[in-house]
This record gives sequence, C-alpha cells and structure tokens, in this order.
Amino acid sequence: MSSGGISRNSYLSKNTGDFASEFIINGERYEKVEDLRYGTNPHQPAAYYRKAGTVSAIGAMQILKNGKSGLSQTNLEDISYSLNIVKYFNDPACAVMKHVNPSGAAMKRCSETTRDVYIKARDCDARAAFGSVVAFNCNVDRETAEEIMESFVECVVAPSYSEDALVAFNDGETFKLNKHIRIIKCGDISSLPKFVGDEKPSDYTLKVLADGSLVAAAPLLTHIRGVNDIKSASAESKTLGTVKSEVNASASQLDDLLMAWYINISVRSNGVVIVRNGQTLCVGTGEQDRVGAVEQAIAKYRAKYQGSESIENSVMSSDGFFPFPDAVETAAAVGVRAIIAPAGSLKDADVIKRANELGVALYHAPERIFSHH
Repeated sequence: MSSGGISRNSYLSKNTGDFASEFIINGERYEKVEDLRYGTNPHQPAAYYRKAGTVSAIGAMQILKNGKSGLSQTNLEDISYSLNIVKYFNDPACAVMKHVNPSGAAMKRCSETTRDVYIKARDCDARAAFGSVVAFNCNVDRETAEEIMESFVECVVAPSYSEDALVAFNDGETFKLNKHIRIIKCGDISSLPKFVGDEKPSDYTLKVLADGSLVAAAPLLTHIRGVNDIKSASAESKTLGTVKSEVNASASQLDDLLMAWYINISVRSNGVVIVRNGQTLCVGTGEQDRVGAVEQAIAKYRAKYQGSESIENSVMSSDGFFPFPDAVETAAAVGVRAIIAPAGSLKDADVIKRANELGVALYHAPERIFSHH
C-alpha cells in the first residue's frame, strides 16, 4: 500500500495481540513504544505508538514509577484528555480524569498552593476521583504528593516533580493504598496545539468505525484565546427583532467563563461545566439532551460536591447551543449568573430574551466544541 494510506505491516493478529513495530499513516511513520497492559478492557490486547522522530508531550513521557503492571489504553486516554485541559492555563492547574471525562478541574487563585489546587479539583467529585488520572501543568511538590497519596489514584502526570515529592510517591509503607501508583513525567505541554491556527498539517485525529473504516479530522481547538474573545450574545428573529444580552459578567466571572470553556473542550458532548472561583463545581457530560446535561451537573453538585464554594454566582459553559430557553432557566434557578455557549439555534433570540429576564449574562462563542469521543 502507498505511503498515503496505512501500510500492511500495521495489521494486527487478533489471536495473539502481536502488534507491528511500526506503521505509516498519510506519510507519517509511527513506532511502537510498548505493548499495553490491555486496551479499553482486559480481554482487548493493545499497543502504544508515537510519531517517529518527534519529541512530544505524551510520546516523550517518562515513567518515573511504575505500578504493579504497565499502562492501559484507558490510562493513556485519560492522560491525554487531562493534559488537553491543563495545557490552556499559565497558572498552576490540575485536572482529575475518569473515563475520559474530568470529574473535576481547578486552577490557582490568589495565594493558593499546588496542593490547594489539587484538593479543589478532587473535591468537585471526590467519589469519582477514586482511581483517577491526575494531571498538572506545573511542578508537583511534596505537600501535593502527600495529599494525592491519601486516596487511591491510578496515575499522576506532570512536567516535573521535586525530589521529596518522588520520595513521598515511593513511600508504600506509609501510603499503602497507593503503593502501586504510576508517576509519569510528560514532555513539553506547550507543544500541544490550543487555538485554531496552532495545528500543523500532521495534527489530526483518527476515529476507527465498527468495520475498520477511518475518519480523519482536524483536532478540536478553539478561536477563544482570552476574555476579550468572549462576546455578548446577539440574535435576530421575525417576532422579536434584534435581541442582545443586557447583563454583563464581572471580571472574575469572565475568567471563570474562559476556564469553563477550555475544560468543556475535553468533556464528552452533550456537556456543560459549572465553575466558580477557578474551580469546577460540577460537570454534566454525555447527555443526549442539553437541559439534561445541566440537570445532571446540578444533581452532581448537590449529591457529591465536597468543597466550600456555593453554586450561587457561578458561571456555566455549554459545548453546543441552547435549542430552547429551558437549560438557561434550569441553570439560573440554582444561581448560575453567566453562561457561554455557541449560537446557532432557531430560538437564539428567545434564549437571550429569557436570560435577560433572569438576570443572566449570556455570551456567544464562535464555535461548537462537541467532543464526541
């Protein structure tokens, strides 16, 4: 087969799990790093590949402490999605991932420590954080390591660790629950594309369909580079004319909206993210209807949130438009006061009008960010 497709030596013997040492897709050569513990489930053999001749955030990661057994496909996917969140933040940030969705994420505010940031991310949903993958965009110190070791975590991934943090991670006698935790040093996460235009021609995603067919797509990135790109909602309708959002978010709410938007890129659609003071309060994910995602997020907050933040005066992002005002009404009823979502609904004007009535600042994003994994 030509180098424009997948070369024959990429074929897998399904009976033995004997994966080829390399394969070629669209002229790019991929080399096998290692066979994995398993794929998505233990009966599925799998292998991990990276682009040959490149140094990258995930392909160049180093295992500083291995667990009882090696990595699985599920570990790698959670590592990938968690780094895809923390890459957006300049201040220390943490994402706690379970089943390729964040159970919680947080970034540093004011004088908070890295340990504080981790606790905020974990306690959004501490129950779901059990057995999670935890990612940081900053150095992990001993205090943070000791806090991580107090509950069961599968993997930690970060660009660097202090020497005494590594001592704590290896202390299997004191922290018996996490004796087999995996500690991973990632490559340079600033090399990961973030915004539309950052991607290289070789940056694409592949989805394998049930019959082995492939869908190749550009990576999911955003046009929103900062709070100045967050624009007040405006729409027209035959019955209402031009309707504009009449409520303005505060500076801190705009910062939280930006954070919620960046996190939502790595939330399975339909997804919403509710944030306050640099911390997710709840994440609604994988719902078939938009208002259902909002209801799920609120139910999680009420049942599982363990932090000190109230949902009153929080903000929310939505990865798709609101087909009706009901999702905005549901969010406003619990105290959400600013929302960002893409436009595109036939009822955009009605949604904006209702947001104005409810005292909710509504902003329109320039794109939809469905993560349909």
